[in-house]
Amino acid sequence: MTDEDERLRRWRLMLGTDPDGDRGSGAAELTGDDLVIDRALAALYDSDRAERGTGRTGGLGSSAPRVTKWLADIRSYFPASVVQVMQADALERLDLATLLSEPEFVEAMTPDIQLAQMLIQLADVLPERARAAAHEVVRAVVEEIERRIRQRTISTVTAAINRSARTRRPRHSDIDWARTITANLRHYLPEHRTVVPHQLIGHARRRTGVQREVIVALDQSGSMADSVVFGSIFAAVLASMPSLRTRLVAFDTAVVDLTELLNDPIDLLFATQLGGGTDINAAMTYCSQLVAKPAETILVLVSDLFEAGDRTALVRRVRALHASGVAVLALLALDDSGTPAFDHEMAGQFAALGVPAFACTPDVFPEVLEVAINGGDVGAWAQAHAAVRAEGAS
Repeated sequence: MTDEDERLRRWRLMLGTDPDGDRGSGAAELTGDDLVIDRALAALYDSDRAERGTGRTGGLGSSAPRVTKWLADIRSYFPASVVQVMQADALERLDLATLLSEPEFVEAMTPDIQLAQMLIQLADVLPERARAAAHEVVRAVVEEIERRIRQRTISTVTAAINRSARTRRPRHSDIDWARTITANLRHYLPEHRTVVPHQLIGHARRRTGVQREVIVALDQSGSMADSVVFGSIFAAVLASMPSLRTRLVAFDTAVVDLTELLNDPIDLLFATQLGGGTDINAAMTYCSQLVAKPAETILVLVSDLFEAGDRTALVRRVRALHASGVAVLALLALDDSGTPAFDHEMAGQFAALGVPAFACTPDVFPEVLEVAINGGDVGAWAQAHAAVRAEGAS
């Protein structure tokens, strides 16, 4: 692109379409990311023209998903200082703050995860009255998700921890017959059609105290918004279990340890900063410093793996964690939205290291932890689960 083309591009983005929709001869045609930037600017600043009956119409409307996408877009394509200005302009021009300050409006809204994302992203620029309403909406969303996941997560993980302790001198009621038979297949007697168990394998009696270390690393980039909400709530649920020591690390280009906020999911979510860049390597470097007992540690990386940092160093860091005995899992998404967009090359490199990378719904996440706690092959389990789901859908 020549200097003249770049100059025209910048003017085109700044001025938008003229009142007749004519860009004029020589004006830059927008493609790719520039189109996204142009729409984000139009949604906010072209509303003035719409009111005068000129130019293209803008505005974010009343749709929470639309506002959420707009917030994610501006965080992706503009520096933080500009994002703050645009968010403040949105609150003033589109009157979002006034709407959120009205009790009738808040009561009429249906709390959902998209609305929660929008409020979390606007938290820093909301006026005090609107902030209180926003907290109540997010609280309703959190409580609904907790009702959905808490009981099953705690029961599944607790059972997995109890089963994970093995002994070769089990009581009769604690014998793990599947593992015992597998371990004694060489002692099969064809004439009797039975296996003689020379060695019993079973479950040890329940122990007290911390049995596993869980580190959840959350990618805060805009595309991971749903996953940040679900991941934060899951981390808070796991932190309530005395048998686990849970840490939560959020990252974009910076890394923030949010472990101290795990006792309050509402404050935790408002401490996240959705949007921005991604430095997974920096996050993995920090997480590696938290590992005290590799064989008893599960590291859950929730990210689409679009690394803007040092990709080579990231692969090297993950390889070292896996080799040390840490159970590393890469969840490309932790939400209900289905298959996400993700970096296929990086996911392939993770898989080659023995680190599974797959999307996961909140309802299935407890089972993923169960397999990891019991030392199973999470990657093979994920493939089998996906095959079953595909067969059921066909």
